Amino acid sequence: MISNQILQSTIDGLKSIVRVEFCIMDTDGKEIASTADMSSCNGAAVEFAQSPADSQEIQGFQYFKIYDENQPEYILVAGGSGEDSYTLGKVAAFQIQSLLVAYKERFDKDNFIKNLLLDNLLLVDIYSRSKKLHIPVDVKRIVLIVEAESGKDSNILELLRSGAGISNRDFVTAVDENNVIVVKDLSDGDSAKDIDKIAQGIIEYLEKEKVRGSRVSYGTVVKEIKEVSRSYKEAKMALDVGKIFFDERQVVAYSELGIGRLIYQLPIPLCKMFIKEIFGGKSPDEFDEETLTTINKFFENSLNVSETSRQLFIHRNTLVYRLDKLQKSTGLDLRVFEDAITFKIALMVVKYMKYMETFEY
Repeated sequence: MISNQILQSTIDGLKSIVRVEFCIMDTDGKEIASTADMSSCNGAAVEFAQSPADSQEIQGFQYFKIYDENQPEYILVAGGSGEDSYTLGKVAAFQIQSLLVAYKERFDKDNFIKNLLLDNLLLVDIYSRSKKLHIPVDVKRIVLIVEAESGKDSNILELLRSGAGISNRDFVTAVDENNVIVVKDLSDGDSAKDIDKIAQGIIEYLEKEKVRGSRVSYGTVVKEIKEVSRSYKEAKMALDVGKIFFDERQVVAYSELGIGRLIYQLPIPLCKMFIKEIFGGKSPDEFDEETLTTINKFFENSLNVSETSRQLFIHRNTLVYRLDKLQKSTGLDLRVFEDAITFKIALMVVKYMKYMETFEY
């Protein structure tokens, strides 16, 4: 549960304070961490682990048991005999015991939050385990998903646990290798702008830590712990929809997905039927670059012919010619609002279909 590096760091720190050599072994006598060579104590450690004693002096060394739920987890060996060595060893054992309890509590909470997010708990279990772990059930919370281009190699899980405005009331965990999930505790006065600032703050923090290409999505605010999984599902959808339709945004909120939310929930066969109905056997992404640039700029300028031609540095008649050519090939006149809406939705459906195709191979 506790990494060997942390145990080693702990006894190194204790040795520098009390000037006593320490060794931590498992109940089979295998050395886990040590400040000196104590391999001669392995056999005695195994015998001590099987004895009823909590501490014992054997051949000039002090032995102490460290428990996990009333079962010996580690054996701490302290060098030296006498009352002083016993006292210092007892202090060290207490320190490691406290560390074990803290890590176990953190592990239990992390495991609970993961199962809560994934809807793996019955309602009665949610409330009983929340009470046991001292987690408030009626607090306003929101789920944020953090993703970076470098993925798990960037170690953003540990980075977020130690910074980015994360408090001891928040939970930071991961349910897969690509994303880190933050269950953020909110105050009653936090608004949508405040939540957006929290997301932007995470982006800025990761950039300072040299983590590039990070994105943050978040769901809606929930008021009870049983609803946290809903906010997580919303944040997950926002992350996917953001990649498809808002790839220029680093922060995407579920409440701002617009028509993208509807398209994302369409079955692929229905999408193919729609595209075939609108364009026949041709797909919008088969248009040449000039046509696509013209279409996108025309939409950016709210179907304004004069402004679009000015920004494209072409004559108004040239733009009209391109639009007429597009109308002949598709049957849609982008200068007509209804046709423009149909064409815009079709472009979004094609982007969605291409995104979903990447998961089929």
